[in-house]
Amino acid sequence: MLRRDFLKTALATAVLTAVFPVQAKKILAVSNEHFADVNGQHLFYTVHGAGKPLILLHGGIDPDSFGSNLAELAKGRQVIAVHLQAHGRTPDTNRPLRSETMGDDVAALIGHLNLGKADVMGYSLGSSVALQTAIRHPDVVNRLVLASSAMRQDGFYPEVVAAFNQLEANAATLGPDVKASPLGATYPDVDWTNLFRKIGDLTKRPFDWSAGVTRLQARTLLVFADADAIRPEHVIEFWKALGGGQRDAGIDGSLRPANVLAILPNTTHYTLPVDPMLPEIVHGFLGSALKAVA
Repeated sequence: MLRRDFLKTALATAVLTAVFPVQAKKILAVSNEHFADVNGQHLFYTVHGAGKPLILLHGGIDPDSFGSNLAELAKGRQVIAVHLQAHGRTPDTNRPLRSETMGDDVAALIGHLNLGKADVMGYSLGSSVALQTAIRHPDVVNRLVLASSAMRQDGFYPEVVAAFNQLEANAATLGPDVKASPLGATYPDVDWTNLFRKIGDLTKRPFDWSAGVTRLQARTLLVFADADAIRPEHVIEFWKALGGGQRDAGIDGSLRPANVLAILPNTTHYTLPVDPMLPEIVHGFLGSALKAVA
């Protein structure tokens, strides 16, 4: 059972690395590329579009997780797409990968760019980093978008947690496979075996951020796939922690919560970031002026 589940995860990784870089290369070719030295990291980021800033944080392994949706998100906004530690063109350091410290990096980047407050959006690993940015640095986050996010490790299906626990041990196999893939060709300087080891070390560690979630100051959009890696029971628990699911919103909607929940139909954890519905939902949330209670 464990081997079968791990192979599913490995297959999903292979699909991601095969598809997304083909879409992303066209985007990166017309973007502005920059580095910022913050928190001892040499963070790479690209800037797309113009308007209110949106910090965009990719999923694990693949810094081009959003594919062509990056360009859609940049319509009417300035998207700052960050490569997290050890991913893409941001080099690794001797610091372990932790959502908390990468969240500190994002907050420091917002300060480095003199943005004051920025909207922050993350997917999968990036959603954990975005969440930690908002929990630890509420003064720099305006609105928050968390796509396919868990506030506790047991929010994932057991087979997903089991696969996470095998990543570090299987890094020596997975690393060369990705190096030989289109993603590896796009980012030839990445030490893929090391990255899988560090991702494995991160994802095997239990976490519980539920207390921080209840204290969030940023208005938040939760986005999930209807066939996500996150258990539906945890989706509801997360939503309730943000004040959702407490009562009827009333005929005029005046009693609805300030935060928002979206579940995209006919999607999975692996297709969510490139689904064409995602940018429309995100733009609607970031641009709304909803005044709601709690």
